[in-house]
Amino acid sequence: MTTDLSRQMANSQEVAGKVSQLFQKRVQIAQDNYNERVKKAFGEHMTDLLARPMSPWDIWSNWSQYATDFAQRSVLFWDTLRQRGNNFVEHERAGKPPLLHFDHEMVMDARGFQRPVNYAMVRIVPPQGVVTDPKRRPYLIIDPRAGHGPGIGGFKDDSQVGEALREGHPVYFVIFFPQPEPGQTLLDVTAAEQRFVRKVRELHPDSPKPVIVGNCQGGWAAMMLVASDPDNTGPVLINGAPMSYWGGAWREGEGDNPMRYSGGLLGGTWLASLVADLGNGVFDGAWLVQNFENLNPANSFWDKYYNLYANIDTEPARFLEFERWWGGFYLLNKEEIEWIVQNLFVGNELWSGAVKGTTGGLLDLKQIKSPIVLFASMGDNITPPQQAFNWVADVYGSTDEIKARGQVIVGLMHENIGHLGIFVSGKVARKEYRELVSVLKSIEALPAGLYAMSIKESVGKDGKPEYEVEFQERRLEEIAGKLNRFRRADEKPFEAVAEVAEFNQRAYELFAQPLVQAMSNDYLAKLQREFHPLRFEKWAVSDLNPWMRWIDPAADMVRAQRQAAEADQPFRKAEGMVSELVSASLDYYRATRDAISEALFFLTYGNLFSLYVADKHQGAARAPAAAEDPRELPVVREALAAIAEGGYAEAVARTGYLLSRQGASMSLDLLEMRQEMLEEYRDLLPDLAPDQRRRIRGEQEIICRYEPEQAIETLPKLLANRADRKRFLTLAGKLFSDTRVVQNVSAEQRRMFERIRGVLSAAGDGPPRLTPVKKAS
Repeated sequence: MTTDLSRQMANSQEVAGKVSQLFQKRVQIAQDNYNERVKKAFGEHMTDLLARPMSPWDIWSNWSQYATDFAQRSVLFWDTLRQRGNNFVEHERAGKPPLLHFDHEMVMDARGFQRPVNYAMVRIVPPQGVVTDPKRRPYLIIDPRAGHGPGIGGFKDDSQVGEALREGHPVYFVIFFPQPEPGQTLLDVTAAEQRFVRKVRELHPDSPKPVIVGNCQGGWAAMMLVASDPDNTGPVLINGAPMSYWGGAWREGEGDNPMRYSGGLLGGTWLASLVADLGNGVFDGAWLVQNFENLNPANSFWDKYYNLYANIDTEPARFLEFERWWGGFYLLNKEEIEWIVQNLFVGNELWSGAVKGTTGGLLDLKQIKSPIVLFASMGDNITPPQQAFNWVADVYGSTDEIKARGQVIVGLMHENIGHLGIFVSGKVARKEYRELVSVLKSIEALPAGLYAMSIKESVGKDGKPEYEVEFQERRLEEIAGKLNRFRRADEKPFEAVAEVAEFNQRAYELFAQPLVQAMSNDYLAKLQREFHPLRFEKWAVSDLNPWMRWIDPAADMVRAQRQAAEADQPFRKAEGMVSELVSASLDYYRATRDAISEALFFLTYGNLFSLYVADKHQGAARAPAAAEDPRELPVVREALAAIAEGGYAEAVARTGYLLSRQGASMSLDLLEMRQEMLEEYRDLLPDLAPDQRRRIRGEQEIICRYEPEQAIETLPKLLANRADRKRFLTLAGKLFSDTRVVQNVSAEQRRMFERIRGVLSAAGDGPPRLTPVKKAS
């Protein structure tokens, strides 16, 4: 007992020491960044002014010009905020329709289902000049329901919707309405989305299964949909989607990913229940939006407004467009927000197999049969890459298991774009999403495995950017180690958070909830929502406020007599320096705040884990540790035990791997060629669904990697049937007469082909020799 206590106290002291060192480093970095920005701001805005002092007349002349410009910009600035408020009021009165850039028509409204939910599916009407092909793979896009309304996936012409339409794909969009249906749950929503998918398949019977696109919180919704209905869905693309909520970077640089600590610092999930109870059973999504705004106070409270003020002649249209979406706040049922925070934000259980699906069974992400594409960004502090990717290691455990299950997982990483930029950036749409649409046409031709997708940019002959896409196969073990430099030890305190959250939730439900619910009613709930700070700041600065009525005519007068000062005007440059100092100060505050939050979190829950939770969980079921010898993995043992079993499909898959270029990257052109050849040689290839083909190929790859000699020697057993052997020889003959194959064959591949030919010849028949013959045109 004394030994255990001593060990626990030593661990606690070690945690405190590490946290102290980290906190000091964070604060020092924050101070250095602040000093650097102040120095840079002074150099950019004031050096020239001090080097060339103005005469008294120049001071008076420049000041007069600046004062006029300052006053005019002030009027136009407040007029823009008035327009924002009017847009907000009009949008509220109109019922907050989805802010899609594209025309759309209703296909299914789930409010009329037996289990009604406030969701619907619309068909995007192609704009003039754009033609879609009903036989091409349709897209179904699911937007996040995280406080805002739907539309971010089709917010502008350069968007996910726009890129899919331009490639001729039919596009459907899952929208939702402001008010949830009474009693609806997230499982009801998933069931409704299953019906949407089946409807899309009915409308496009001759097309491949639809692509499912999930944005942010819509990403885990998409994964739940695909896992619960794997036979009706095609490839799934999830963008900036948090799947492993405990994950985070804990990097050397500034404090990052503060949102993952908020659940612990707020005491768990009880606060969401309290807010929902105060809302009479309805949770106001504006609180979620405020969490996002608090992440970056410099942008929320200063930068975006100063950028509007400084560029008031050109910026209002863009500002108003974004604010129209950002200012539309939607509601969730209490049951929904509690399910989200308890199972996902704090519980982190989506990947664990502990979450119930629509049929009552447990949701298993391993049931997903279609390829998965994960798009994340290193610059995203809301959904860091660890939250987007770590679930893969939790679900599959090893690269070999991914292959044995026939799964294809492709990761695409942006270097610096922020969370919202993943969805609304026109540059990201024109580059990443345009190429992703191209990739999704042929992605099912990729062999099972984990791939890193890269996009190389160059300038074409016409001066326009051109992109080259490559896929490089990666080992799961390597990627997991690279993303998590502490081997995910920083996630251990979150186990203590889950324990504390459960205790606090039960305490709230027992002692406080009855009183809160007794005091709540619809009138007070509506009043709270109307006076939420994010709503109040909009309708208070609109034509509803009689004190704002003079702004409109004053703005018209200013526009008619606008006298703008140049950007390099001395007092404008001084103004720019003051703005930069304010922004730098707010960023310094944020960095310090986040460092304090990080330190407080690890001091509290790191010690709780060390003193209590670690011992409590000893011996409990956990993810199995990676085997020292990969041969001991169950999937590897099973594959090797079946080395001499199988038939034509296994022989083709095994030969395909043996003749492939090991470790070489694959270009998109090559992937598209593989897809073409799969179609051309369909009659000679095994008649298998894509997921079955990938699963068999994955199993055969495991066999070839661990027992290459036996894999070759046992090939004749897989082709014991004479008809199969003849079909195999015909396929080999056609392939090795195809110039697309022959022109890319290496010397190593030639030697392997001759080896296989010799083995099959010794068993009876052999494939023809490698003789390049020009493909018939």
